[in-house]
Amino acid sequence: MTDLNKMVETLIAGDRRVLARAITLVESSREDHRKSAVALISLLEKKSQKQAIRIGLSGTPGVGKSTFIEVFGSFLTDCGLSVAVLAVDPSSARSGGSILGDKTRMTLLARNPAAFIRPSPSQTHLGGVARRTRETVAICEAAGFDVILIETVGVGQSETIVSEICDIFTLLLAPAGGDELQGVKRGIMELADLILINKADGDLKDQATRTCADYSGALRLLRKRAQDPEGFPKAMTISALEKDGISDAWKVISDLVSWRQESGHFELNRSEQSKFWLHEDIRYQLLSILDKDPIKTDLLEIAEEVASGKKNLALAANEILKEISIKKGELG
Repeated sequence: MTDLNKMVETLIAGDRRVLARAITLVESSREDHRKSAVALISLLEKKSQKQAIRIGLSGTPGVGKSTFIEVFGSFLTDCGLSVAVLAVDPSSARSGGSILGDKTRMTLLARNPAAFIRPSPSQTHLGGVARRTRETVAICEAAGFDVILIETVGVGQSETIVSEICDIFTLLLAPAGGDELQGVKRGIMELADLILINKADGDLKDQATRTCADYSGALRLLRKRAQDPEGFPKAMTISALEKDGISDAWKVISDLVSWRQESGHFELNRSEQSKFWLHEDIRYQLLSILDKDPIKTDLLEIAEEVASGKKNLALAANEILKEISIKKGELG
């Protein structure tokens, strides 16, 4: 399907095959595909005013993110809502490949007609999300989904980029993980709107309650944010395995979204995110110039001279920047 107008109309109508193809298009790094992807996103912004609730989900590997998403997603669909899950898998630093096995970990949700699961490779992008996750979110939003769950790679304190995509940033933690004091650290903790202590069942239930109390105390040490009502951010216990606390978590999220919409912080947050991604896109395009000839060839030669000690690193970097300023007009 090469007609973008027809693709947009079919996508807004809810065609899942077209949705999958549109996501594949925006994830492609081919130059002709990028032009089509930009045009597609532009058309979607003009023709669709749909707004979904975007929920970012982060947490260390093994905390139970996939189990929680399947149970939480199923709960939302039982409530009559449609759910899109965007799961980012880590890519190999050697081969660049990813397993993309999220659907095998969410078999029930994958078969749910009201749900859509799309795994994507992180490739070389840092921060827990893929390079084009934001555009994928926009596509799913235009396709009519009510809730979009964005599952990050799961690497720990550095996973903060997802907070620039979502409306609600949720952090999943496990009890007895030995990192209760991480709550006072700056970074991912101060960006979280809701902390969910998962696995609050069986022998770990009492430990989960103590861990929740520790994090609740740590959150009170953080500076008050303008976008938070009284009592937020907050920590609470859940058990994805026993499906306990899932409805409470959704009520907390719904209440926070409603408050931010009424107070104006919801739209303000999205506006600030747009500014952030403008700078990110400009930065990415500037870096991509280094991969184009003749600058790429010059860069490799200068790098060899730095490696052999013939050139100072800082002076070499300045030389490359001058090379870009001279030749960027030739590159178009």
